[in-house]
Amino acid sequence: MSRIGKRPISIPNGIEVTVEGTVVNVKKGSKVSSVETHGRVGIEVADNKVILSKIGEQPEAAAFWGTYRALINNAIEGLDKGFAKSLEINGVGYRAAVKGKVLELQLGYSHPINYDIPEGLDITVEKNLIHVKGADKQQVGQAAAIIRGFRKPEPYKGKGVKYVDEHIVRKAGKTAK
Repeated sequence: MSRIGKRPISIPNGIEVTVEGTVVNVKKGSKVSSVETHGRVGIEVADNKVILSKIGEQPEAAAFWGTYRALINNAIEGLDKGFAKSLEINGVGYRAAVKGKVLELQLGYSHPINYDIPEGLDITVEKNLIHVKGADKQQVGQAAAIIRGFRKPEPYKGKGVKYVDEHIVRKAGKTAK
C-alpha cells in the first residue's frame, strides 16, 4: 500500500490545477505543465488540494497511485519554486562558459564540448560552478547528468565534473619502493 499516494497535495496561491480526462494540467501564468495518468488513478481537485485515489486492488494500482502523486506534486513544486542542480568543475584548464543557447565546456580534450541548452532550462556559470535550473525535475536532473557525463570525476586527483554535494572516494596513487 502506498503511503505517499494517501497524502493530498496542497495547491499554493497563484497555481491553477485542472483535470481534463486523464491529463492533469498545472498552470502558473503562461507556464503550463501536464501529467498524463493514462486512467490509472482517480483524480479530484477540491479545497485547494489534489486528492488521488487508486483504481483496483492489484499491487500495481498502489504503485501507480504513489508514482502519479509524486509526478503531480513535482509539477506543482516546479512551477511554484523550481528545481536546481549545481555541478563543480575541478582540473587545471577545465572551464565552462554559456554562449547564447550553448554551454561550452573545456574539459581536457583536444576540442571544446558544446552542449545545446534545452528549452525550459536556465544554465549559468560562475567560476568553476555550473547551475542548472528549471521547472521540470526530470529535465533538470537529466541535463545535469549529461553535463557530468562529459568528464566524470576520476578517483586519483578528483579531476572532472561532479555534483557540488558529491563526495569522490579517492584512491592512493603509485608508491616508490
